[in-house]
Amino acid sequence: MGVDLRDLITKVHTIKLEELNKRVVVIDGYNALYQFLAIIRQPDGTPLMDSKGRITSHLSGLFYRTVNLLEMGVKPVYVFDGKPPEVKEAEIEKRMKLKEEAEKKYKEALEAGDLKAAKMYAQATARLTEEMVNQAKRLLEAMGVPWVQAPSEGEAQAAFIVARGDAWASASQDYDSLLFGAPRLVRNLTISGRRKLPRKDVYIEIEPELINLNEVLEELQLTREQLIDIAILLGTDYNPGGVKGIGPKKALKIVKTYGSLEKAIEALPELKELRDLPIPIEEIRRLFLEPDVTEDYKLEWRNMDPEAVKRVLCDEHDFSEERVQNAIERVVKAQRAQQQMSLDAWFR
Repeated sequence: MGVDLRDLITKVHTIKLEELNKRVVVIDGYNALYQFLAIIRQPDGTPLMDSKGRITSHLSGLFYRTVNLLEMGVKPVYVFDGKPPEVKEAEIEKRMKLKEEAEKKYKEALEAGDLKAAKMYAQATARLTEEMVNQAKRLLEAMGVPWVQAPSEGEAQAAFIVARGDAWASASQDYDSLLFGAPRLVRNLTISGRRKLPRKDVYIEIEPELINLNEVLEELQLTREQLIDIAILLGTDYNPGGVKGIGPKKALKIVKTYGSLEKAIEALPELKELRDLPIPIEEIRRLFLEPDVTEDYKLEWRNMDPEAVKRVLCDEHDFSEERVQNAIERVVKAQRAQQQMSLDAWFR
């Protein structure tokens, strides 16, 4: 879920997909696949499935969204989570309980014939399996799009790749990428377009947003370590819930007044509960500042293999061959045009 820093971040730049042309963008693969599993559903909340009853919403979202990015000249890279830190067990258990509650409410809504409520609860029941992730990786390979297996947190690995200069920005819905040190974060990249507001019959146009870490720190007059301290007050995946009664603005005031959480804890009785966290504050800080990442990755884009794509989508999962072929042709046409433009520029 990540930390919600939305109320503190005002330096947000709305951008168009076209502005990411020729840019390498590292996408949080798990984050994207969960979005596709939640959003791409039937009116009663049932996910898309093939003739064997296997869920295909994640493949549909991954394929058509990646086609859109490639058509715009974006160079996407997907990063997938490895083993989560042990300290994240409490958050993972909490998420599982929420899914179980949502599944119960989903079934009740279906029995009551309330399809709107059923779809809403169904979106919260999404489960991403190892098989689904492997299917996604096979599809990306067929599309010629690189992916990276992180040893631990995918967002941390994505931030590392960007900070290292091998990519321009990290893409995720979560703000944790900033805490992990991503110089640039793009939100809404995998869900841009016309979207329905939750619980309302209202549709809005969602556009990608660019957030620059240095701009955020300069505007708030904070160091990255202090931004992490704010996150700890609000609650991270490593200390879910944060401190009761403290929202973003109060957390900002506390950190700016005292400089660090350690000093704030000594001065403010309401923060004493932070002394009894299962893991020390300095360890949470370290998980963001020195995460487990790998330098052993290779970013290489290849031409799409149409037959391999159709084997994964059409032969194995019953996708419409006509629709898939049309999408493939869009990418091929766009890439040819881009290559021609590069040649023209070379000979000028």
